[in-house]
Amino acid sequence: MSAAPATGPVPATKPAPWAFAASWNASGFVTDLDGPVHWIEFAGSGEPAPDGDPAATPIVFVHGLGGSHLNWCLIGPALAAGRRAVALDLHGFGLTPGTKADSTVQRNTKLLDRFVRQVIGAPAILAGNSMGGLISVLQTAAAPEMVRGLVLVDPALPVPLRTPDKQVGSQFLIYSLPGVGELYLRRVLSRRSPQVAVQQVVELCFADLSRVDPTMMTASIALAAERQDHPAGAGPEAFLAASRSLMRVASLRRRYWEMMASVRVPVLLIGGAADRLVPVAAMRRAAARNPRWETVILPGVGHTPQLEAPGTVAGTMRDWLGRPFAPAPVRHRA
Repeated sequence: MSAAPATGPVPATKPAPWAFAASWNASGFVTDLDGPVHWIEFAGSGEPAPDGDPAATPIVFVHGLGGSHLNWCLIGPALAAGRRAVALDLHGFGLTPGTKADSTVQRNTKLLDRFVRQVIGAPAILAGNSMGGLISVLQTAAAPEMVRGLVLVDPALPVPLRTPDKQVGSQFLIYSLPGVGELYLRRVLSRRSPQVAVQQVVELCFADLSRVDPTMMTASIALAAERQDHPAGAGPEAFLAASRSLMRVASLRRRYWEMMASVRVPVLLIGGAADRLVPVAAMRRAAARNPRWETVILPGVGHTPQLEAPGTVAGTMRDWLGRPFAPAPVRHRA
């Protein structure tokens, strides 16, 4: 497959006024893509790979629902050797403003496409967690010429028809109800401190709270406080638009399975066996339906393995990136 050229003029980019990712040797930028879009780039180490070398293919990290660029800081530096490694904030999340209209998974897929074409300027490897995994699949199906490979970390998937986790099920039921979701989130957002907000997300996404990185916790609380102090474009409408569109896409099981089957680039699926949001049964089913994918299931790990087991995730990705892509069976890591 030949490299696809960048499309359109190079958008205006300036250094970001925030430095929440500075502890991980990442620099922040804001690019005008019909509105400000925040992203970070991890400083590389070692000699850059020659042009045309697969090792030079850039990686673009795509966060999940309620996430941000910080979700990738514990693995980004390890994967930036010889290649560009960047993480963007989708519309309505992190430090990128969003509205009800532009924060859906469909609109954020368009944002990702434009970001890869005009900011990266070359086909990339997409690494997406949760909603970001779904968006990465949508992007690959829509614009395969701009994607060289996929790393899906506990991606949003059609879930088995069984009783869901009680807390997860009740939350998403509330989100789905017009008016009720808006009222609930306004009351919750107005009463939670940044510390409580971050702690609740960690408790939902981690299987073992002892694995929380203290520096990451501090940075996440500071980012949450920044979003509370500057709430324009970061309110419940954007979150609910993303959540509801995510549920709609994932509920179209047949169409979603067909879209995943249409992906022809190499795929690495990393799943946490103790994930409460995307059951491991759903990930096993995705692996079974797509035998060309390489799948690694991590015992005792929750919904964000890149934060809970960053060394294992970075090592798995380096191994996958550093050898010829080939199908492999499901593996279990201790």
